[in-house]
Amino acid sequence: MSKDDTEKKKGKLEGKVIAFIATDGFEQSELCDPLQAFEDEGAKCVVVAPKSGKIQGYHHHNQGDRVPVDVVLEDAHVSDFDAIVLPGGVMNPDAIRGLTKVQELIRGSVESNRPVLAICHGPWSLIDAGVVRGRRMTSWPSLKTDLQNAGAEWVDEEVVVDRGILTSRNPDDIPAFVKRGIEEIALATGPSAPSFAYGHI
Repeated sequence: MSKDDTEKKKGKLEGKVIAFIATDGFEQSELCDPLQAFEDEGAKCVVVAPKSGKIQGYHHHNQGDRVPVDVVLEDAHVSDFDAIVLPGGVMNPDAIRGLTKVQELIRGSVESNRPVLAICHGPWSLIDAGVVRGRRMTSWPSLKTDLQNAGAEWVDEEVVVDRGILTSRNPDDIPAFVKRGIEEIALATGPSAPSFAYGHI
């Protein structure tokens, strides 16, 4: 195999580590589809949750699959990851938005120029982390007023990027969310070395 062939096979996210922060009630397609797409590009994707074991996904109102947790939230550090993804659903972001550790991870990522991707109701956590003021963003329509009250400029577009924060509206936007997310994460600065051992817990 030639050097050119080897380079062609190498994914755009080779060597990147991406945290998917979620808990029970996440919208399954908004976690699993980007996770698979990023892994296909060579990334190591890590599910971070407030508890060990598995978390319950949903297809809108219908129960979906349970996804294994790789890292307990309290053991996660900004320096472990190149990027953070915040899936939606309603129960999931409502449960994690007020957690101090989630807020710290988001703020630390933004401050260190690591991309933060949020879709659907995921931007709720960005509001609580205090990172939306002055940014152009989108979300599930019912979050429009919340984001505007927190100082963001809300727009109705499938994907919006403003200074490292990438947002999308709903599962229909996942292809655009993934495509732009790959571009943003590919440019991110890598962590030195994760402080945890990979593997479901």
